[in-house]
Amino acid sequence: MTDVEMKPTEEKTEEKKTEEVKQEPPSASEQIKSNVALIERAVSTFEPRFTLRVLRTLAALRKRLDNKVLARAIKDVYPNSTFLERYLSYWKLTGPTESAVKQSLLSWLPGAEVSEHSMDIDAAAPAKTLEKFEPIPEVEMYFRLLLLHHLLASHSTYPKAMKLAQETAQKVQSLNRRSMDPLAAKIWYAVERAYELAGELADARPIFLAVQRTASLRQDDETQASLINRLLRNYLHYNLYDQADKLVSKTTFPASAGNPQHARYHYYIGRIKAVQLNYTAAHTNLQQAIRRAPPAITAPGFYQAVHKLSVVVELLMGDIPERGLFRHPVLEKSLDAYFEIVKAVRAGSLSQFQATLSKYAAQFEADKTYTLIVRLRQNVIKTGIRRLSLSYSRISLRDICVKLHLDSEEDAEYIVGKAIRDGVIEGRIVHENGWMECGTQKGGYGFEVSNVFMRRISYCLELHNQSVKVRSSIWFHVSLLTHWYV
Repeated sequence: MTDVEMKPTEEKTEEKKTEEVKQEPPSASEQIKSNVALIERAVSTFEPRFTLRVLRTLAALRKRLDNKVLARAIKDVYPNSTFLERYLSYWKLTGPTESAVKQSLLSWLPGAEVSEHSMDIDAAAPAKTLEKFEPIPEVEMYFRLLLLHHLLASHSTYPKAMKLAQETAQKVQSLNRRSMDPLAAKIWYAVERAYELAGELADARPIFLAVQRTASLRQDDETQASLINRLLRNYLHYNLYDQADKLVSKTTFPASAGNPQHARYHYYIGRIKAVQLNYTAAHTNLQQAIRRAPPAITAPGFYQAVHKLSVVVELLMGDIPERGLFRHPVLEKSLDAYFEIVKAVRAGSLSQFQATLSKYAAQFEADKTYTLIVRLRQNVIKTGIRRLSLSYSRISLRDICVKLHLDSEEDAEYIVGKAIRDGVIEGRIVHENGWMECGTQKGGYGFEVSNVFMRRISYCLELHNQSVKVRSSIWFHVSLLTHWYV
C-alpha cells in the first residue's frame, strides 16, 4: 500500500482563520435602533424583560453619544418627510409632512435640521395620518433619556438639560402606561441629576413627592424605589436628617427592586443612623450596601463613598478596620486621608489626630463625614488613657494633660473619671495629691492561669487515652475476624 500524505493541522487552522470574517461591534446609532426594536417588542408582547435588557446597555451607550449619533438615530427611527409626502399625495390627503415628536427631539440637538413647514396642518386632515407611522411613546421617552444623559455630560448644556428635564417630567406624568415603568425609573434619576447640576435640587422635591404617591398607588415598584432614593438623596443633600428619617418610617421600600436601588437605600439609611448615634444599625446597613452594590470597577464612586462612611462608623464603634482594605486598587487613593485618621486613633495621639483633621478638612467636608470624624476625638483620648494606664502605675493629671495635649487639668480629671466609670481603665483618682492610680493588671502567670492550663492538659490526656483504647479494640476485633475466616 502506498502511503497517504496527511496535511498538517496548522494549515487547516490558518485557512479557517482567513475565512472567518471579524465581526465589528455595532455603531452607537445601530445599537440605538436595535434597542428601539426591543422596546417595541416589549410593549407588543407585554414582556418587560426586553426593556430591562435595553436599560442594561445604557451605562456603556451614553459614553458613545454625540450630536451626530443621536440625530442619525432619530431620523432613522421616525418617518421621513419624503415618504409622508408621497403617502399623502397618493391618497390625496392633506396634513403634516413631518413628525412633531421628531422635530421636538431634534430641536434639543445643535446643528440638527428642523423643517419650518412641518407643522402646517389642514383642518380637514385626518387626525390619524401620522400615528400609524410613528413609533410608540416609549420610544420617545427612551430618546429623551438619551438626550438628557448627553446634555448632562457638558457644563455648557446644563441649562438646556434643565429645560428638557422639566418637559420630560410633565410628559411622563401625563402618560399612564405600565409598559413605561422601567424607563420612568431611569428618567427620574436623570431629572434629579439635571436639577442637582443646575443648583435647583430643592425645587424637584415637590415633584418627586407627588410622583412617589402616584407610583405607590399604581404599585410601580421600580419607580417607587427610585423615587424613595431620590427623595432621601434630596433630604441628605440639605442635611434634613429628621425629614429623611420620617420618610423612611412612613414608606416601605419595595422588596422586588433591583440590587442597585437596594444598595443606595441601605447607604442612605446608614448615613441617617450614623448621625443619630446608632452606629450598630449604621454599620449593618453599610455592610448590606457593600454586598448589594455593583462591582468596584463598574461603580467606583459609590464603592468609595460607602467604604469611607463604613471606616468612620467602625472607628466610632471602637473597632479598627483591616489594613488590607486600604490596599484595594479602587480604594487606595481615596482612603488615604481616612488611613491617617485610623493610624491616629489606633496610636491614641491627639496631636496627630488634630493635624490630620485640619489637613484633610476640605475632603472630609466634601465627603459629608467631617462631623462624624470630629466625634472620634473622644475615642482618641480614651485610647491614649488606656495606653498610659498600661505604662504607669501612678501618673499625675498634669502629665496626662501634657501627653494627651489637653487644655487643662480639669479636663484631664473629667476625661479620666469618665474612662474609669465606663470601664475603659481600672484605677482611681486621688484628688488630694492630683494623680491617677492605675489598677493592678493581671499578669500572664499565676494560680488561676495554672489551673486553667492544668484542666486543658488533663482533657487532652484523657482524649488521647480514649483514642488509644478505641484503636486497640478495633485492631482486636479485626484480628479476631481474620483468624475466624482463615
